Amino acid sequence: MSDTPTIAVVGSGPIGSAYARVLLELLPHARVIMFEAGPQVTQRPGESVRNIADPDEKARARERSQGPQAGDFRESLGIPAAAVVEGMFTARQGTHLLDFGAEGSAHAPTFPAAAAATNVGGQGSHWTCAIPRPAFSEKLDFIADDEWEDLVSTAEGLLHHQSAAFSDSPVGAAIRTLLDREFGAELPEGYGVSTLPVAGDPQPDGSMRWAGADTVLGPLIEPGTDVAARFELRDLTLVRRIELDGSHVRGVVVEDLRTREESFVPVDALVVAADAFRSPQLLWASGIRPAALGRYLTEHHVVISTVSLDADRMAALVTEDELQSELARRATNPADPVAAVNRIPFSEPEHPYSAQIMYAENPPFALDPAHPAAGNRWGYVNMGFGVRKFPRVEDGVTFSDDELDYRGLPNFTIEYALTEREDAEIAQATARLRRAGHALGTFVADPRLLPNGSSLHYMGTMRAGTDPETSVADPYSRVWGFDNLVVGGNGLIPTANTMNPTLTSVAIAVRGARHLAEELRGGGTTEAEPVAEAVEA
Repeated sequence: MSDTPTIAVVGSGPIGSAYARVLLELLPHARVIMFEAGPQVTQRPGESVRNIADPDEKARARERSQGPQAGDFRESLGIPAAAVVEGMFTARQGTHLLDFGAEGSAHAPTFPAAAAATNVGGQGSHWTCAIPRPAFSEKLDFIADDEWEDLVSTAEGLLHHQSAAFSDSPVGAAIRTLLDREFGAELPEGYGVSTLPVAGDPQPDGSMRWAGADTVLGPLIEPGTDVAARFELRDLTLVRRIELDGSHVRGVVVEDLRTREESFVPVDALVVAADAFRSPQLLWASGIRPAALGRYLTEHHVVISTVSLDADRMAALVTEDELQSELARRATNPADPVAAVNRIPFSEPEHPYSAQIMYAENPPFALDPAHPAAGNRWGYVNMGFGVRKFPRVEDGVTFSDDELDYRGLPNFTIEYALTEREDAEIAQATARLRRAGHALGTFVADPRLLPNGSSLHYMGTMRAGTDPETSVADPYSRVWGFDNLVVGGNGLIPTANTMNPTLTSVAIAVRGARHLAEELRGGGTTEAEPVAEAVEA
């Protein structure tokens, strides 16, 4: 192993960024090269576009994320505007459908809302910044509680965790009171109605600077730091395949999407952290095909609605002066529609769903001026109840050796179905959502289940575990059968989850990065032995 190892990271989202930062901070002589197929769409690499105040500039940043290339070369594969409900759990602006219906698109008839973002920062530039901790059966059973606490706390630090964002909002507090009256007696201690933990930094004016991959990268993108001198980010650079020497990665073949020139980059270790579909696609294209690759696909399904807050109930809890003060403060930051975010967290067996309740002054869609709820001065809540999908080998993505996608990589088909088990919990969550809505006010949008793929939180396709037959990576995120190939992202999560998985994935990445750093320092392996048959010709 070189005294100055070069580590390549594929993907520039929060997970790839966590790997880059932890590795460079633990290895004082290492170099990290990060490859991103999309363009840099913000001045600061990987920043959340939600922080952009100018609406035209924000729209342009999102538009440039909606395809694999930028500028004159960008392909328009965006989600139609009619499918977008900003601030909710639907596929957001800045993403592009994987099955977009034209030549070279993926095939996802049973998972139609599957989408991706192709830009520096990945979906970390467009996410809602929710970072709840996994609990109960959502946690990974092969990580001890004390280590898990350390990993999650480290991940929260990387993401700039805020447990009480908007807690000073009197309207937000009133919403919590009404929900607690409805549900509090049914919920276990420590898992009641509360503010939603988010990633970002509160500002003096009461707004939030939302976290993106730039937050995780931290000193790596600050000029003059030691780690910045050893970090290189190459946007518009597509990794076409991984070159192998038996069970060892010797480098990657990359294409500069500006010039269309290909080159070989030798590496001492490789981290693949694109997303839950394109990471397995790259492994498959490179002949790396563990039995579980692409299988066990899950997401959390979401039942959503919008409620107009009841004036009498709110006025009993919020004074007129408090309301006017809140509205005046909100007027200083009209670019961000979210004024407060509350939640009812996942717990077992009492509440096996995650509820997110977002207060905003305006509904996410235009109301007819004649509608009785139009112009409600108390505002609205957009609610989503997340429901888990239990992992099954039948659900997943398969790749074709005969058909190529629009980027010239093996095309794929997503196979997915809900079972009676999920249907039952969706019905229960819908009933809970109706109770929540009636406790707060009047529905202006009936509860509905979003189409499969709408969560944007795709898990399981590269699941970590202890059995090479049912997992792609070992407990330290190393691909079975390889000594220097690590994977990262939501695809590693092997459990059924109900809420935003970013915090979980960053925690897993911290563990994987620490272990990889130990190996690169010559510390050897501490977990499962490689399995040679993980590679197919």
